[in-house]
Amino acid sequence: MKVVVQEEISGCGIASVANILGKSYSEMKAVANAMGIHAEDKSLWSDTRYVRKLLASAGVETSAGETPFESWSKLPDLALLSIKHHQEEGRNFWHWVVFKRLEGRAMVLDSASYLPSNIRTDFDEMQPKWFIEVKK
Repeated sequence: MKVVVQEEISGCGIASVANILGKSYSEMKAVANAMGIHAEDKSLWSDTRYVRKLLASAGVETSAGETPFESWSKLPDLALLSIKHHQEEGRNFWHWVVFKRLEGRAMVLDSASYLPSNIRTDFDEMQPKWFIEVKK
């Protein structure tokens, strides 16, 4: 399985949607830019509506809200996860990743370019705060 790696420091939302839709980063970035969504906009990693809008444009439904993370075993088979939560000037920010369960095997597709492997199973290292179910 090939994981799309983000090409911009704040491109994790675009890369996560590309990983769900099976598109390249450049293809997804072109779609996002045409919709007025740009990686340079910090809102992409502090607001959920942008990733929801990108997925909806491809006909992919998501859960209406964000569900607090309880455990890895309680996650749906496909979900957007928010990890690396922090605040800047009183505003919440996070890093988008994709949780996927294939044939009973759980993994996280993390688009960060500095990782030795973008398919992660080091679940204890990630601290998800909440998730959005992706209904595909």
